[in-house]
Amino acid sequence: MSAIAVEADDFMDLAGQIATRDARLSGLQAGILAASALGIAHDSRSFSRLLGVEHALVLRELTALEALGLIRITRRDMRTLRRYFEQTEATTDILPA
Repeated sequence: MSAIAVEADDFMDLAGQIATRDARLSGLQAGILAASALGIAHDSRSFSRLLGVEHALVLRELTALEALGLIRITRRDMRTLRRYFEQTEATTDILPA
């Protein structure tokens, strides 16, 4: 199995576990948190491109995650609308050990 396939499996497994642990989260929100935890993506544009999701949808979900206190926006690029983010301490409660 290729390294990319292993990463994809790890990502899908972690996103599923996160979604199961916190029913408030959409699948896309769980995916954002999983990508961050695995070091796959720490900004909205990278996540959007890697998963083939519209950037506007990712921005909407980041806003919701920020409102839940699960991520913190660390930087904004006004030209591209890219948002850089990091997990907060509250995220550790829903990440599997």
